[in-house]
Amino acid sequence: MTPPTPDLRPYLDELERFADGQMGAAEQEAFETRLEQDADLYQAYQLYEQLSADLRWVAGHETLCQRLLALDRRLDQRQEALARIKRRQRRLQRQWAIVGGVALVALLAVWWFLMRPASSSPEIAWTRYYVPDAGLADEVIQESQRPLLAEAMRQYRDGHYTPALYTLRRVPTSTLGQDTLTYYSGIFLLSQDEPEQVRAAQPFLRRVAMQSGSRLAGRARYHLGMAYWRNQQITAARNTLRSVANDPRNPYQEAARQLLRSDALPQE
Repeated sequence: MTPPTPDLRPYLDELERFADGQMGAAEQEAFETRLEQDADLYQAYQLYEQLSADLRWVAGHETLCQRLLALDRRLDQRQEALARIKRRQRRLQRQWAIVGGVALVALLAVWWFLMRPASSSPEIAWTRYYVPDAGLADEVIQESQRPLLAEAMRQYRDGHYTPALYTLRRVPTSTLGQDTLTYYSGIFLLSQDEPEQVRAAQPFLRRVAMQSGSRLAGRARYHLGMAYWRNQQITAARNTLRSVANDPRNPYQEAARQLLRSDALPQE
């Protein structure tokens, strides 16, 4: 007999605020405690996350072709820009050889002056401390048996995150655990530069982080904390990263400790 579908209506407002990171630290902690104790609330939360993911997938599927075309144009522009930079560097090297040591000192002084403000920007700080997921190893993927999964991981490692996410969606759940698919959906979204993609990554990572029986729960908790930081949800980021820093079994424990000891994460 199919179990009844949980009723979302009594919890909809709380679930939306929790998913959007609009709760304060105390309210969020109390809500997460209720999730662990209230079976009806937890079932409603699972249904809400699934519905949200399905809606995002439907919306993303309709615009995927346009996104891929835009990505191709961006890659072409990037290659052209890299070629221009290399040509410019060669010209500068010839000029430095002629001008000599005085010009070199002047250029270094200008470089230091221009780069100093950027070094303190939140984006630079986040990139400095964030430890990306390396992806699944080849021996785990077994490409001959799971070619779509192997292709998704290649695209991810090459920095093609949108195609990687699309390919991952095509991997049958029967060939890979649902928690693994959910986790890497969050990782692929978090790896993108757009703020909306970082926000979209949070429900996927949060869902895995709350699965105490999943081997990926600790990893997901670290990336969720970093997603909070990237989205300027400082209180949630500190609370989540503290739990990672206090977990000796978490592979990201030292990374979380280094960040918390630094002044990169703004004070609450």
